[in-house]
Amino acid sequence: MNNIFLITKREYLTQVKKKSFIILTLLAPVLMIAFGAFIAFLFKANESKSTFNVVDRSGLFVDNLKSDESIKYVFVPKENERALTSTLKDMTGIEGLLVIPELRDNNFDELEKNTKLLINKKIGFDTKMSVAADLSRIIKQEKIKTLGISEDQIINLDKNFNLNTQNIVENSKADSDLDFGVKSGLSMVLMYAVFMFIIIYGVRVMRSVLEEKNNRVVEIIISSVKPFELMMGKILGVTLVALTQFSIWITMSVLGALFLNTGFSAMQKNIPGGEQSAEMMKSFDFKQTASEVSHILLDMNVPLIIFVFIVFFLLGYIFYSSMYAAIGSAVDNETETQQFTLFAIIPLMVGMYGSFTIMNNPEGPLGFWLSIIPFTSPVAMIARIPFGVPGWQIALSMFLLVISTLLMIYIAAKVYRVGILMYGNKASAKELWKWITS
Repeated sequence: MNNIFLITKREYLTQVKKKSFIILTLLAPVLMIAFGAFIAFLFKANESKSTFNVVDRSGLFVDNLKSDESIKYVFVPKENERALTSTLKDMTGIEGLLVIPELRDNNFDELEKNTKLLINKKIGFDTKMSVAADLSRIIKQEKIKTLGISEDQIINLDKNFNLNTQNIVENSKADSDLDFGVKSGLSMVLMYAVFMFIIIYGVRVMRSVLEEKNNRVVEIIISSVKPFELMMGKILGVTLVALTQFSIWITMSVLGALFLNTGFSAMQKNIPGGEQSAEMMKSFDFKQTASEVSHILLDMNVPLIIFVFIVFFLLGYIFYSSMYAAIGSAVDNETETQQFTLFAIIPLMVGMYGSFTIMNNPEGPLGFWLSIIPFTSPVAMIARIPFGVPGWQIALSMFLLVISTLLMIYIAAKVYRVGILMYGNKASAKELWKWITS
C-alpha cells in the first residue's frame, strides 16, 4: 500500500504541475463559453432578411400579414403582377413575389392550392416555412370568423385534458411535466459526466502507461515495485487529477453563476433588445420556477442519488481504467491502441444511448439489463437513479460491478505484468490469453 501511495502521489504531482494542465484547467470553461458564443455567431451570421413583394387579390392579407426581423412583406397593386413577374429575375433586393388569388365562396382549400411564391434565388427552408406559417395563421383566423366561433372558444377546444394519476404502491402522485423534465435533465447530466470522465481519463491512463513503456522508464521503476502496484498507482493518481480538475471547474461555475446573477440587470440594459428581453423575463416567473425545481430536487432521495453516483462513478472508472492500462501495456504505439479501445468505448456508448430510452420507461427490461450488466451499469444505473430504482436492483448491480471490477483488475494486472516489458511484438489475442492464464 505504501508503494501504491507513493506512485499515486508521483503521478498526481507530475500531472498537476504541468503548464498544460494549469492552462487547460483555467481556460477550459472560458473556451467552452467562447465556443458556444462562436457557434451562435455563426448561426446569426448565416441569417438573412428576405423581402417579398405581395400581390393579394383576396384582400385578406393586406392588413394582417406583418413583416418581422427576418421577412419583409411589400404589398403592391394587383395590376403590377404581370410586370413584376417578368422583371423578377433581374431584381435586386427583392427575393420573390408572393401571389395570392381571389377567395371565392370561402373556398380556402382552393386559395391555398393556387397561392404561389415566385423566387429569383434559393431561399432557406426556414424562410419558406415562416411564410407558410404566416399565411396559415391568417387563414385560420378567417375560418374561425366564417364559422362564427370566438377565439376563447377555440382556446377552450384546444385545451389538453389534465389527467391526475396516483401510484398506489408508492402512495404518491405521478410525475408532472416539470418533475419529468428535472429528473430527465439530472439523469442526462450525471450520465454524461460519468461517460466523459471514463473516456477522457481512461485514455490518459493508457497514454501514461504507453509513454513510460516507450521511454523504458518502466524497467527501472518495476525493479522496485510490483507491476500491480504501479498500475493501481497510475489509476488512482489520474483519478485525483480528474477530481482536482472537476473541483476547480465546479468552483468557477458557481462563482460565474453568482456573478451573472448579480450583474444581469445591469448588463441587460446595455445589450441590444434589453428592454424587450426584460419584458420577456417579467412574463416568466424565474423565482417560482426555481422554487419548484428546488422542491422537486429535495423531494428526491438525494443521499441515495449521491451515494449511487459516487460508487458507480468510481467503480466504473477503475473498471475501465484497468482495461485502458492493460491496452497501453500490450501495444507499442498509439496507432495500435485504436483496435483495442473499441472494446471499452462500445459498451459505454451502448449504455449511454440505451439510457435515453430509460427516460420513457425507467422500469422497462432494457433499462433493467443495462443497469445490471457491469459493462453498462456505471452509466445506465446513474441514468435511472433520479427516477427511483428498487433497492434490490441497486444492490445486485453494485455487487456484480464490484466483482467485475476486481476481476478486471486481476486480468489487467496479468496483462500489464508481461506486456509492460514487451517491445517490438504486436500482441495478438492468443498471446493476451496466454498472459492472462499464465
